[in-house]
Amino acid sequence: MARDSGRNLLRSEVAHLAARLMAEDGIEDYALAKRKAARQLGASELGRLPDNDEIDAALVEYRAIYQRDTHPERLRRLRAIALGVMEKLARFNPHLVGAVLKGSAGKFADIELHLFTDSAKGVELHLLAAGIDYRAGSQRLYAGDQERIAPTFTLELEGVPVELTVLPPNDERLPVRTSPAGRPLERARAEAVAALVAGG
Repeated sequence: MARDSGRNLLRSEVAHLAARLMAEDGIEDYALAKRKAARQLGASELGRLPDNDEIDAALVEYRAIYQRDTHPERLRRLRAIALGVMEKLARFNPHLVGAVLKGSAGKFADIELHLFTDSAKGVELHLLAAGIDYRAGSQRLYAGDQERIAPTFTLELEGVPVELTVLPPNDERLPVRTSPAGRPLERARAEAVAALVAGG
């Protein structure tokens, strides 16, 4: 029992140090933050590292204590930018996902949007017509139990990177994950994001 208690304490310490590294150093990669925190604390059991949800909880706690004067306004700004993009892309059924939605976004966070549409080409043509520079790529996601190699378009607005990931319309009804065993991504439509912005 004492051994389990020690492991849980170390897991918590790694989560809180990883959260501090993400909050203060601008690290956005959870795996990198966990590895750095584990190394600094001398934790050798990598299988016992905290999951991303534990780090998110530690991030919220850290920011409530140490960044309470700056983080809410930064988060509101990111959500307002996301909402503006969602309104411009309304015909592609955009949903906000990731750290900006969850409230754990750091200094250098990207805004992540999922677009549920049959036409990635339509999204690309829309960006071209609007004169918006972008970089095309792809991302591996899992919708239900199906793997997706989803087209992405990365752009920058007001100095903030925005990543658009295009998924088929039917995937809106499925849990979307970043890995086969991962938790489903939370997502929000424009009206929910507008409520978050209005609520501060």
